[in-house]
Amino acid sequence: MRPLAILLLSAALANAQRTLPLSLKRAVEIALAPEGSPRVALAEESIKQAEMRAAEARAAFLPDLETSVQDRRQTTNLHAFGLNFPTPPGFSFPSIVGPFNVFDARATAQQSVFDFSSIRKYQASRAGVAATKADFDATRNQVSDQVARAYLACLREDATLETARANVELSEALLKLAQSQKSAGTGTGIEVTRAQVQLANDRQRLIFTENERRRAVLQLLKTMGLKLDSEVNLTDKLVYQPADVLGLEALLEKARKARAELKAQQQRQETARLNYGGVKAERLPSVASFADYGSIGMGLVGVQPTYTYGISLKVPVFDGGKRDARRAESLSQYRQEQVRTRDLEDQIELEVRLALDSLRSAMSQVETAREGLTLAENELAQARRRYQAGVTNSIEVTDAQTRLDRARDNHIAALYNYNLARLDLATATGSIEEYVTQ
Repeated sequence: MRPLAILLLSAALANAQRTLPLSLKRAVEIALAPEGSPRVALAEESIKQAEMRAAEARAAFLPDLETSVQDRRQTTNLHAFGLNFPTPPGFSFPSIVGPFNVFDARATAQQSVFDFSSIRKYQASRAGVAATKADFDATRNQVSDQVARAYLACLREDATLETARANVELSEALLKLAQSQKSAGTGTGIEVTRAQVQLANDRQRLIFTENERRRAVLQLLKTMGLKLDSEVNLTDKLVYQPADVLGLEALLEKARKARAELKAQQQRQETARLNYGGVKAERLPSVASFADYGSIGMGLVGVQPTYTYGISLKVPVFDGGKRDARRAESLSQYRQEQVRTRDLEDQIELEVRLALDSLRSAMSQVETAREGLTLAENELAQARRRYQAGVTNSIEVTDAQTRLDRARDNHIAALYNYNLARLDLATATGSIEEYVTQ
């Protein structure tokens, strides 16, 4: 998917001054590309940092090799080393030896044999990597959710703009009808004025709607990470697409398994547990081996090989209470992560329940709004026929037109709320990708 996203983003940037056909799926792919949303790029860098911390912790199990070369000239005070030999009268033993040269070329190695604390810390670092990767997935889902919301907002403004234009066309037609009725002697001047006022109001609303549409598109471009001067043409429409809704328990189970935020928090809890185990293990003995090999002498000529090797056992006895304090701190951090995990589980359940209730309510709203729109259209058609026949005046037509405007707005709002509720449910259950690809 990433190569496709990069290709789409490159094409989008290269054609910033041309209109870009944009579906919801394509918008999300562009946002998730490396050059898209900055949040995705930052999350990728966090993964790299976590992997390097894990590599640093793993280094405790690998040999530590060093080489050194020394060539020095020195003098030595033997008395400083306790070498003070008794001498017969008349004789003196020098206390200062030298100057003389020392050449030493040597390789040293250290290797941890057993350190349970380091094992736990490495395991904690690997759990930290898993948590960061889950956070990356959560960030991708959040970006997808933001793009989808911005896209839906644009679709709503498109539908509102289309309605505003239809209202202007209707007002223009009713104005012509009022003028023709007046010319025929069956209408009055107040009816023409009333139609002109309605037309002016609808034109004012059209101007406002056009500005709101531009604002929504700019917000979408910013969320996607595109240049704000890019021209886009939304290929999707704000429509009612029936959804197969699972039961509450099935949705909750799906959310517990799929939500990347919960996976990340569970990994953070595991990281805290392993860190606590690592701090506790600092009281255990640790075993390490060491060795060195090299050549030493008074110069390059005459050097002799020497070596040292052995094994060391380190047993902590008392450190002033530092380890006890660190253990208490790490235990508190572990308990803190447990509380966060339980709180997140409750929050996810709340989000699923609210999204499901909103979706059910939105489905009813769509049906009601659709019925109201049909009735309003029929009412206006009847009012126009009655007005043309001279049975009534233009007030009835204006009232019917106002109710039609409200019905159209209600229908758009219902469709938007329905699609937004579907998005909320997909986000709450961790299935935002399924929503985007539908």
